[in-house]
Amino acid sequence: MVIRDADRDAVPAITAIYNDAVQHTTAVWNGTVVDEDNRRSWLDARTSAGFPVLVAADEDGDVLGYATYGPWRAFEGYRYTVEHSVYVRSDQRGRGLGRALMVELIARARAQGLHVMVAAVEAGNVGSIRLHDTLGFVKVATLPQVGAKFGQWLDLAFLQLTLDDRSAPPA
Repeated sequence: MVIRDADRDAVPAITAIYNDAVQHTTAVWNGTVVDEDNRRSWLDARTSAGFPVLVAADEDGDVLGYATYGPWRAFEGYRYTVEHSVYVRSDQRGRGLGRALMVELIARARAQGLHVMVAAVEAGNVGSIRLHDTLGFVKVATLPQVGAKFGQWLDLAFLQLTLDDRSAPPA
């Protein structure tokens, strides 16, 4: 497996992985599938804003998962904080791909001089919470019943990783 920057050739696989998460999981709280044009525009917007979109690919180049981060909130005061997403193809989960993607994503965030990475995870997603815990994320809050999908209320757990030890932001 190799972790690399996504290119437009990865868009069909990214679209399929995302849509599977929409249709079958609570990893994303959206019920509407998207087309490749949507994911292509998303990829272009993400990369043109300076944010990485990484893919995990096998020896044949097949995309098995992807990860990215973007703004935590749109206000200038939050410019050193990002929120990330990581998705792994359903038949590849549990093989360490999410962790490998996250390790590289964290390294990229540190290289960009970011200070905090936030994870917003459905509180019942024990596997994702455990993964974040092993990477040093700390659970900081749970918002009960703020989402709905599959006919049930969903709780949102917030976890965060402090990426550096700066006592103050750059001047």
